[in-house]
Amino acid sequence: MEELTLKQYRRMVDEVIEFRKLNGKMPKYAVVDGCKISRKDYLNMIENVNKFLLETGRNPGMVEIGSTHERGYKSCEFIIH
Repeated sequence: MEELTLKQYRRMVDEVIEFRKLNGKMPKYAVVDGCKISRKDYLNMIENVNKFLLETGRNPGMVEIGSTHERGYKSCEFIIH
């Protein structure tokens, strides 16, 4: 999985916020449909979506996972349920 739909992204953000409310800190990772996304990557995603929204006045259709500038690629670690 290289990107999330807007629906998947919103669900991830809701779960991160709920975790923070319950535990007082951000989770080490978020899981979306079996894709484990590190804190660094999901924070980068949130920052990019907020920047896109401010610049264009609309939400993106898809959200790339992680930072392509640092690694040169996009990916997530799949976990088995």
